[in-house]
Amino acid sequence: MTPKKLVKLSNVIGITAIVLLVYWVFTFITIQVFGLKVFRENMTETFYLSVLGILALMVGSLIINVMFNLTRIAENKSIDENNPKSSKKIYFILFAIFPIIAVILFGGDFLTSNKKEKMLIKTAKSILEKNEVNSIKLVNYEFTEKYINETSNILEIYSETDKNFPSVNLLVKDSINGSPVYLGFNQSIYEKVNDTIKPRKREYLYRTTQEEREYLDLIFSGKSEELRYSNHDGNYELFYPYKKGEKIIVLYFSEQQRYGKLGS
Repeated sequence: MTPKKLVKLSNVIGITAIVLLVYWVFTFITIQVFGLKVFRENMTETFYLSVLGILALMVGSLIINVMFNLTRIAENKSIDENNPKSSKKIYFILFAIFPIIAVILFGGDFLTSNKKEKMLIKTAKSILEKNEVNSIKLVNYEFTEKYINETSNILEIYSETDKNFPSVNLLVKDSINGSPVYLGFNQSIYEKVNDTIKPRKREYLYRTTQEEREYLDLIFSGKSEELRYSNHDGNYELFYPYKKGEKIIVLYFSEQQRYGKLGS
């Protein structure tokens, strides 16, 4: 291989390594800033381990240093003509890849969220239908020690039935001193009361945002039966209304996930 070809090969390898590193940094920053969940664990870990590509930057700097020296030697023997139009086209392609990467990342996050939503709804419906006896017990709400303990046990069964639901809460509408409030019960063993401790509604108050209160108001007033799904920064939430006759409860399923659903 002639020195001239070696210079060209060194240029290609060095510039390619640096460009790939720039794309890696751009991808990493986009994922972290926007909390995107795109690929499954294996692919995500592989991407993060590729941070070793930073070494390519160090090597690239060395290569570029050598490249210029080799180029000067090569130019003494043969002067290459530069093509401005070709250079502009290459720069355009390189910059055009940035929005393409962004589209892929945000599109992957959207597909992950959409896939998660379908899976959560399907699983929630399946759990309620297969545990109809327990579901009827839940919908017959009354603020008593017996109901709270039964609810805790049932929700524990729900959470252990499917790995997609590590956290399950039951939301009901009640009142304290004439003011309407929402109470929340979960499967935690600490929620279980005993005969020596009389439960108080204040201990089970469920904190909501204005948007969530508006949604729950519509559900418990019977004006809507719509599900509510949301996700942010890897936290997936599903409000699943369950109605039996005139009685209504809302099951709140939540999960935190570090990785996406795309890839092998």
